[in-house]
Amino acid sequence: MIERKIRAYKNFFGDFMDTLDEGAEQKIYYSLDMLKIQQRISKKFVDHIREGIYELKAEYEGNIYRVFFCFDEGYVVILFHGFQKKTQKIPENEIRKAINLKKEYYASK
Repeated sequence: MIERKIRAYKNFFGDFMDTLDEGAEQKIYYSLDMLKIQQRISKKFVDHIREGIYELKAEYEGNIYRVFFCFDEGYVVILFHGFQKKTQKIPENEIRKAINLKKEYYASK
């Protein structure tokens, strides 16, 4: 069994989680727990977007929540920001924001 470490970059993820009710938070943490310990995760929970950006998905009471992340050195997961998805397609501005945060993260290392 693997154990990936979860690390949040700055306070984007925490700020997002602060906006959610307890049930939605628990669903996101459930998905994170799977990401920590499972080697392969269903596309229902994790999907590659582009440029090394992935999305973690959680559904609660008909709402779909997304959290963008990337892998650092193959085992550490860096969480960026999250949002509630209201359409089928991921908004381009959310993807660009995640890509820019990834670049900022690596530049600050």
